[in-house]
Amino acid sequence: MNNEPQLNPREEAVKAGQRRVRAQKTTKRLVMFLALALVAYGGFKLFGGKEPVDNKPVPGVYFEAQSRDHIAIGAEHPEYNSNPPTGGWHYSQPAQTGIYDKELPDEQLIHNLEHSHVWITYKPGAIDDASIEKLADLAKKYGPKMIMTPRSANDSPIALAAWQYLAKFDAVNDEPLSQMDDFIEYHRGRSGPENPLDFGFGDFRGK
Repeated sequence: MNNEPQLNPREEAVKAGQRRVRAQKTTKRLVMFLALALVAYGGFKLFGGKEPVDNKPVPGVYFEAQSRDHIAIGAEHPEYNSNPPTGGWHYSQPAQTGIYDKELPDEQLIHNLEHSHVWITYKPGAIDDASIEKLADLAKKYGPKMIMTPRSANDSPIALAAWQYLAKFDAVNDEPLSQMDDFIEYHRGRSGPENPLDFGFGDFRGK
């Protein structure tokens, strides 16, 4: 026997309206959650997020990161264990990703590597202008999470650095470009211990 009090038609209509409102709110929250999940996934894919790669050799030479500590600008620190460095003591602010015609501090760009960026460097005077443009085109091909600078301290004409990995090249032609692609495809958005979204990539030469 049902002992619940019987509602009159007006009360029944109010209850039904309340149920509809609750259902609409639940549906709205679900739609918003799904939309945010899609946006996050799209940003992850667009701006350099990578899924794990299985059964594929890791491109480059491995150098264990000596530290993840932040240091003050200009502060002294032990010598890095690779040239260019691939990890270690670094400034608290990374550089804006993009293509530069001026050198930036190693300590700043190591923070970029920590963010899973790939850093293309070339030794000024060691390659011609056409080769520099090929490297710039390579950086533009990928965009976010890429940074390119000259670096006079290089001991090779060209080097690609990621967090804990380094690859060096003597020239820019089809075979090295293919190897550079492999390095970028593997490390960009993956190798660093942090992988935030990256915006604002551009060609900042002459600025």
